Amino acid sequence: MNAPRPVELRLKKAERLLEIAFDDGKRFRLPAEYLRVESPSAEVQGHGPGERRLVSGRAQVGIMEIEPVGNYAVRILFDDLHDTGIYSWSYLYELGIEQEERWRHYLDALAAEGLSREPKRG
Repeated sequence: MNAPRPVELRLKKAERLLEIAFDDGKRFRLPAEYLRVESPSAEVQGHGPGERRLVSGRAQVGIMEIEPVGNYAVRILFDDLHDTGIYSWSYLYELGIEQEERWRHYLDALAAEGLSREPKRG
């Protein structure tokens, strides 16, 4: 079975989210903050097991641009200047399917570390 492929991808800058529809009928609205804190980049994921970094202070992050990467992914350029994550179609699909669980885990991790979604003032 082939992995689902996107049939529509829309950047909603004002709403700070990415809408994506797949050929299996699934549609997702992925907020910029969620995409940023789940970036597939080494900066967030690390280079091996146990190296994942918890990213805080991104509640206001937006997406400046989306660039195609071949026919299998997009690179998202965030307004906090993070731009090294390559989001494959399968990873975006996974983020959509697991959004509720991943988001809950993220919020729990922030609370456990005494961190906030809001940017630091100063």
